[in-house]
Amino acid sequence: MSEVKTPTPTPAGDTYKGWVFKWTNYIKGYQRRWFVLSNGLLSYYRTQAEMGHTCRGTINLATATIAVDDACNFVISNGGAQTYHLKASCEVERQRWITALELAKAKAARMQAESDDSGDDFSPSSASVPPGQGGGTQNSEVQSTLRTLGSKVEDLSTCNDLISKHGSALQRSLSELDSLRLTGEAGDKIRQVTERATLFRITSNAMINACRDFLALAQAHSKRWQKALQAEREQRVRLEETLEQLAKQHNHLERAFRGAAQANTAADSKGKGEASDEDDDNEFFDAMEEAPEFITVPADPQFHKRSSSNISGFNSEMGPDDQSLNEEPLTINQESPSQELAPLKKRRTRIPDKPNYSLNLWSIMKNCIGKELSKIPMPVNFNEPISMLQRLSEDLEYHELLDKAAKCQNSLEQLCYVAAFSVSSYSTTVHRTGKPFNPLLGETYELDRRRESGYRSLCEQVSHHPPAAAHHVISDRGWTLRQEITVASKFRGKYLSIMPLGTIHAIFEKGNNHYTWKKVTTTVHNIIVGKLWIDQSGEIDVVNHTTGDRCHLKFVPYSYFSRDVARKVTGVVMDKDGKAHYVLSGTWDEKMEFSRVMQSSRGGENGTEGKQKTVYQTLKAREVWRRNPLPEGAETIYFFTDLALTLNEPEEGVAPTDSRRRPDQRLMEDGRWDEANVEKQRLEEKQRSVRREREREAASQRTSSQSEEAVDEDSFTDPSLKSAPHDNYKALWFERCEDRITGEQVHIYKGGYWEAKERGSWEACPDIF
Repeated sequence: MSEVKTPTPTPAGDTYKGWVFKWTNYIKGYQRRWFVLSNGLLSYYRTQAEMGHTCRGTINLATATIAVDDACNFVISNGGAQTYHLKASCEVERQRWITALELAKAKAARMQAESDDSGDDFSPSSASVPPGQGGGTQNSEVQSTLRTLGSKVEDLSTCNDLISKHGSALQRSLSELDSLRLTGEAGDKIRQVTERATLFRITSNAMINACRDFLALAQAHSKRWQKALQAEREQRVRLEETLEQLAKQHNHLERAFRGAAQANTAADSKGKGEASDEDDDNEFFDAMEEAPEFITVPADPQFHKRSSSNISGFNSEMGPDDQSLNEEPLTINQESPSQELAPLKKRRTRIPDKPNYSLNLWSIMKNCIGKELSKIPMPVNFNEPISMLQRLSEDLEYHELLDKAAKCQNSLEQLCYVAAFSVSSYSTTVHRTGKPFNPLLGETYELDRRRESGYRSLCEQVSHHPPAAAHHVISDRGWTLRQEITVASKFRGKYLSIMPLGTIHAIFEKGNNHYTWKKVTTTVHNIIVGKLWIDQSGEIDVVNHTTGDRCHLKFVPYSYFSRDVARKVTGVVMDKDGKAHYVLSGTWDEKMEFSRVMQSSRGGENGTEGKQKTVYQTLKAREVWRRNPLPEGAETIYFFTDLALTLNEPEEGVAPTDSRRRPDQRLMEDGRWDEANVEKQRLEEKQRSVRREREREAASQRTSSQSEEAVDEDSFTDPSLKSAPHDNYKALWFERCEDRITGEQVHIYKGGYWEAKERGSWEACPDIF
């Protein structure tokens, strides 16, 4: 626990997580567990890897009590049904958790009270309202507000009477002074004061009249809005009841038609695809428009006129290659030998058009709510003809950004390229609503573009439950990229959340700069009704572990109420001391721009929490990345880019486990979807039988004293058991070890693939197709 850096407690609603010791029983005592506090719920898991699929318990803090035992121990209970006896590593750590829990409990209690008032639990004020409408409470709230406004207007009226009374007395006094027949300057002053007193009394009377008019208008419009709101609620209830009735009828007809045999098959697939429902409360709602975290304004024109020699003293950290100071684009380092970029092999530019197959999505998805997407037996009709390994390799479409970053002399300038590269990987998702094929365990994919673009890429599916893919790219132009991504997916009826777990590493030979970042959450909307659309949301930090520089990127979620540009991304590049040097802005589906920061200050309008925004004075924005245009007729070829069209092109010499050789994927690309579905079922059943055989072999190697429960309980301390407690599977080209930067258990390329390809020696490859 002392090695784990726990973040500073944040307000409830923001995720707070960390390792805490939990009392299990008298035999095992306290055991280390991974606790996650989010949206008023405290959940725990045996390991961080379990967050995507298996929750061990959850307590709703809205009704829970939090008690402190001693310096490190504390207890959380919800009234007897659930009680967690917890122990932190130190008193400071315990106090951090107590603070976060109390904040989350207070917010959860407020949210529950608001939910109760909204009509979920009928209060006396809403007892007379028909069920489903919940209009009584809202009406009561409006009437209470109007009464408050009326009381304030009465107060203003009283103040007006007092002002009139005192104003009249003041005027009488002034008249008496005027009767003294003062002459000269004194008389003029008295007349001037008298006029001002009269104007003040007239203005106060006008203010009171305006307040009375406002109250009358509020009362009139309130009745109209109440009627409109009640009509909308009634319509929503009718639609929900109709949809539920249709779903029940459809399910009944389906079962009657297919018979008992099909029902048994469905039950079997459901048993093998069980997933936890620990994220049921993480519903997605359209975010209200948020105020920007900072404001960007043009810098003083004198900064634009200075020469590079004059500005070199402004910031001694910037090297001579920082061309942005001279109004030159950051992307001036172009590849000079044009013949090196010329492709030696002509790649295909089209694939067979997507056939028009009709399929009822609801008939497949209605029994899959709450399950992991990777465990749902989905037909190829919802897929696109590439695998997740190939989709992961698509991140390299804008590899030129890393080529240019490798030539930078300055780490902050290099960080701009790396941050733009992290955003560019999402540009292909705006229209790509198809689901990639889930790779089979041991499936690989190579992307050899060494002659054309100077890099070689290799992906391997290293784990099946949870599904994890390891990726390694080496470039002749001075950079290496590696990542291990585990995709956790949840279907919630209205939308589908895809949460990539894992860290991406970019290492550059020049300067030995090592960058890491993570991926944001992808949300697919309108799963049942309407046109599918995809959004990216979340925040990521691109960190240079060599220098301490970092770039904080924010992917703004789509909001119906926002007047800002859709799919917006903003970011600030800062050094290790927190000083801003560049501001990034753009959209994840179109382009990114950078602006050099000349000066920053605290000021401007207050933010949503009363904090002042930072104002950055910047030079003129310059484009650092722009999306490549889609090929003509992209809507008929799954909206594939030029690179995506070549990913599944047949190629000689690749491994027998390569995704290009996968038969169901090839049949789907050719438009033979019925045959592809049959082949897909065959491959999945073959994979299940091989897995059962491995589990039998692993069970025979265990000692009789080691029970399955003990293996599960200690899996978080044994790296070999973390991904598959009952499986002895090991990846072929990647080796599991601890990452020295993040401390995570990851798979890192151990070598041998490209040498085996040169020899044509694939004896070690398993037969998975």
